[in-house]
Amino acid sequence: MRIVIAEDDPLLRQGLALLLRAESLDVVAVTGNPDDFLAAVDEHRPDVAIVDVRMPPTHTSEGITAAVEARRRQPDLAVLVLSAYVEQAFATDLLANGSAKLGYLLKERVGRVEEFLTALHRVAGGGTAIDPDVVSQLLTRTRPDTRLERLSPRERDVLSLMAEGLGNTAIAERMVVTEGAVHKHIRSIFAKLDLAPTDRTDRRVTAVLHYLDDARRRS
Repeated sequence: MRIVIAEDDPLLRQGLALLLRAESLDVVAVTGNPDDFLAAVDEHRPDVAIVDVRMPPTHTSEGITAAVEARRRQPDLAVLVLSAYVEQAFATDLLANGSAKLGYLLKERVGRVEEFLTALHRVAGGGTAIDPDVVSQLLTRTRPDTRLERLSPRERDVLSLMAEGLGNTAIAERMVVTEGAVHKHIRSIFAKLDLAPTDRTDRRVTAVLHYLDDARRRS
């Protein structure tokens, strides 16, 4: 696994590199600003990019902007974004084009090494790893959501595979059904979760967020 790190805090930047190299992972570049990060992505063609949300020069949205641009340049790039706290607008921007090969973690998770490494490998493998606190704030509910109880076991299986970042073809292959059957299940999932086509957010991403939040509540 080839990794590029973009983090403006020198201590965290070097700490991440040491941690990953100790796990025999190939850190090919360590950068401290968006321009160097994008140059490293172009040069090294990494499998995964670990990116801080707030980077120079303004320390606002540069990291998210760079992550979105890196995915535009290299669509198969897995991206794990780190943030000091939940930034709902930035998380929504990152997830706007789907959830495959994407992660959004709070920096406090890095200190929980096993959790961090699990998330990294999940994202690199094509899945989704979103911090439970991020999920909660993206859904912004005060009462437990019971809509997932409306799903059939087969529909929950489909949604689980969607949460892993699988597309419809891969889901069909995994479940040994036709793509048409997968489309039918997904339409039913959207209907049972009250996700209308006019929703401002991507329905597939929102459905995955509901699934992740339910899994968090059950754990």
